[in-house]
Amino acid sequence: MKAYLSASEVALMEKAATNLRDRLLVRLLFHLGCRISEALALAVEDVDFDRGTVTIRHLKSSLKLSCGECRQGLGRGHAFCPKCGSKVTEAQAQQQERRRQRMLPLDGESLGMLREYIERGGPVLRGGRMLIFGVNRHRGWQIIRECAERAGLPMLVNPESGKIHGISPHRLRDSFAVHAVRRDDTGDGLRLLQEHLGHVSFNTTARYRKVAGDELKSWYDRLWDEQMSRDGPQT
Repeated sequence: MKAYLSASEVALMEKAATNLRDRLLVRLLFHLGCRISEALALAVEDVDFDRGTVTIRHLKSSLKLSCGECRQGLGRGHAFCPKCGSKVTEAQAQQQERRRQRMLPLDGESLGMLREYIERGGPVLRGGRMLIFGVNRHRGWQIIRECAERAGLPMLVNPESGKIHGISPHRLRDSFAVHAVRRDDTGDGLRLLQEHLGHVSFNTTARYRKVAGDELKSWYDRLWDEQMSRDGPQT
């Protein structure tokens, strides 16, 4: 059973889409390698057709807890404040938001599809922005599942846990990363992939090198090829 989709399998998903919006969503998730939240946040103003780029805006929220007595930071499992010793009965919560953005190149065919979609009036006005897709996260996941099912694609296996799961938006992001590593697994290639995907840690990006290649099998096979050529066949 496979762990990742190939470019040809993603193309089958595109063909299985019943409208241009769904086809475009499949394509951008794979060709940009972006998260579903990033794709659904895309607005017309984020696309620069002259430069051939798309600006991805990523908003990450986190909840910070602190002691109501001394303002010491708390973890969710704290029963007592580690600084003042007060029993934690009521903690102050503060919502923290981190905004990041990155400008990504996009291939000409995808830009052409995006231009056609915009000219047809596909984008939807939401909160003062003309959003490309105008659907919520749940619907975005449904679209990807439905396209995969219509394309007749099999379930995928998680290479780390061994669990079987359906094709989701994040599997398209993973497949983009594996496709990129197979094309270029040099140090520079992995560094650019890290920047493209928006990974804070290089280790997150480097795991795709492990699953993309057959280095271990090739290395192991060479051990015996060299042994046989040196010692000759055993009788």
